[in-house]
Amino acid sequence: MTGRLYFEDLQVGMTMITKGRTITESDIVNFAGLSGDFNPLHTDAEYAAKTEFGQRIAHGALGLSIATGLANQLGFMEGTVIAFTALDWKYRAPIFIGDTIHVEITVNQSKAMPASGGGFVIFGVKVVKQDDTVTQEGKWTLVVRSRPETADPA
Repeated sequence: MTGRLYFEDLQVGMTMITKGRTITESDIVNFAGLSGDFNPLHTDAEYAAKTEFGQRIAHGALGLSIATGLANQLGFMEGTVIAFTALDWKYRAPIFIGDTIHVEITVNQSKAMPASGGGFVIFGVKVVKQDDTVTQEGKWTLVVRSRPETADPA
């Protein structure tokens, strides 16, 4: 766990890495039910076996959703993120049942916005499998709170 970080703490080049999480069949089935996306590439083993992937793959949006959850578990956004304002995302490789993914998050840019009580931070984000394959990557733009003023001890 990284712990709460304010706008001023997020320096360009800083990188955080999440723990891993193994994708299960239950994850895919539950996501299909939640999203309504029952594409046979995700839900039908016989159909998926005949595709170029040779097996079922996780929904791309499931990988993204798990990535946001893993990032949140680091704790750096706890109580400091005001808004998630933009997403630029690419899907590079499939995530299969049994793959373990983790997320690598790097501060790419920041811009103070005093009127917002913080500033914009653009994170470069990669979802990486156990064999170091980058399955998804892109940029997340968040508005992050500034550190509260401390009382003057004088």
